[in-house]
Amino acid sequence: MNVKVKICGIRDEDTLETVIDAGADFFGLVFFPPSPRHVDMETAARLAAQARGRISIVALTVDADDALLQEIAQRVRPDFLQLHGAETPERAGHISEILEAPLIKAFRIRSMQDLEAVRPWRGHMAFPLFDAWVDEARAQGLPGGTGHAFDWSLLEGWDGDFMLAGGLTPENVGEAIRTTGASMVDVSSGVEKVRGVKDPDRIRAFVKAVRAAAP
Repeated sequence: MNVKVKICGIRDEDTLETVIDAGADFFGLVFFPPSPRHVDMETAARLAAQARGRISIVALTVDADDALLQEIAQRVRPDFLQLHGAETPERAGHISEILEAPLIKAFRIRSMQDLEAVRPWRGHMAFPLFDAWVDEARAQGLPGGTGHAFDWSLLEGWDGDFMLAGGLTPENVGEAIRTTGASMVDVSSGVEKVRGVKDPDRIRAFVKAVRAAAP
């Protein structure tokens, strides 16, 4: 099984080259101003142009309005759009009309009950992304990238592809893959030297650990 790797929160050309050279499959551009990984549209367009045809481009938004989505569609042209807010399946249909790109929907997990929220989304997304549920105070208003993990055993026996996120690091991603059977993994804070700044060595170590874990 080839487990795919997404490195999220890329903000500069050198880091993007490291991600590509390390062999990652996706990289994420964050369009959410409260995040330390937020990029402006000019930077995002430049990075997307650098990456196109070499690695899949994922644009991450949080309850984005139509104006922002249209600008992303025109200037970034992502391969995937990741929805990390309170979007509904009905809203997803409208978003799909604006961006002709498959949708990834993020779900924050703390119990089996949270997995039930995936059901209405079947048919509206390419695959789900499972992240850790963290209360607003601990998360400082961020919907993801907080470095917190959840109980991976909740995903044992999950039927279908999914991307696993939340507290993954080069040190624990192998165990996470073996426990959950994830077909894709997503990392942001786990490969940073300080908040919002990626560490090239940890990026390479993360991808290497994923490749080593795949059966």
